[in-house]
Amino acid sequence: KDNAPLLHIIEKIVSQVGRRIDEAQPIVDARLLDGSRVNAIIPPLALDGPALSIRRFGRHVITADEMIGNFTLTRNMLRFLEACVAAKTTVLISGGTGSGKTTTLNALSRYIPEDERVVTIEDTAELQLQQRHVVKFETRPPNLNKEGGINQRVLLRTALRMRPDRIIVGECRGAEALDMLQAMNTGIEGSMSTVHANSPKDAFARLEAMVLMSDIGIPSRVIQKQLASAVKMVVQVTRLQDGSRRIVNISEVRGTADGRVDVHDVFHFERTGLTDLGKVQGRFLGCGEPPKVMERLKIHGISLPPTVFNENIPVNL
Repeated sequence: KDNAPLLHIIEKIVSQVGRRIDEAQPIVDARLLDGSRVNAIIPPLALDGPALSIRRFGRHVITADEMIGNFTLTRNMLRFLEACVAAKTTVLISGGTGSGKTTTLNALSRYIPEDERVVTIEDTAELQLQQRHVVKFETRPPNLNKEGGINQRVLLRTALRMRPDRIIVGECRGAEALDMLQAMNTGIEGSMSTVHANSPKDAFARLEAMVLMSDIGIPSRVIQKQLASAVKMVVQVTRLQDGSRRIVNISEVRGTADGRVDVHDVFHFERTGLTDLGKVQGRFLGCGEPPKVMERLKIHGISLPPTVFNENIPVNL
């Protein structure tokens, strides 16, 4: 009886998006009319009573100056990422839940030229791209009869027929990784996506596992070579113990070695301790030498001074 008011609220919210929740369908994951994400679960799956989570998204897209002011990254790191995006370098953004992957992807998408056609594919629409030529796709879950569902694999194949300059997959979490990989290796350069992982190396291990979900029998060494060929840069985002979000690695892919995708840090954040107030201390460090991707930037007419990679910026809050 104590849960009746919350259950009534859940049913009312879910009904706004044409969905229902009951014992036959006790879980609902949907997008509300204002763009917020809602997840609801009721008994018998929720043992202690109904649970409702609403994730709201602000209309404000974080700016570069705000990211620098929040010590998410340094100005030289941003200059490098801006150059990579402009030169159509494929970028994978990796991080844990709530680390700021989508926020980072939104921020980097600002540097996509206005004259390019971009197709976005998401399970739940979160991206806020600022370009004019953007086609937005969103997956559709199946109904109670398990019919009518449209997943990311179908949308990705549809996107390839629309002559996109770039494809942005909001989050890669299943067998669609194979289609995304094939798209990146067949001329769709400069694409971007996010993945849940704790490090750049773990990101490729997860992508390899996702490709294997497609059940096409590709050997691991072939998948690794395809991944190394498709993805050129990995941006690792982390939510630290003090609640701050920081880009802790910007890594370049240099092929495969020892049965794994070979990645080298161009920039990384080195933690040194905590203040008395619990704030994370550390410093942003550069690799000290220009990465191999500089050759690609040069072909696109973009030049960066070598001093960009001599970064040594302390963060003492």
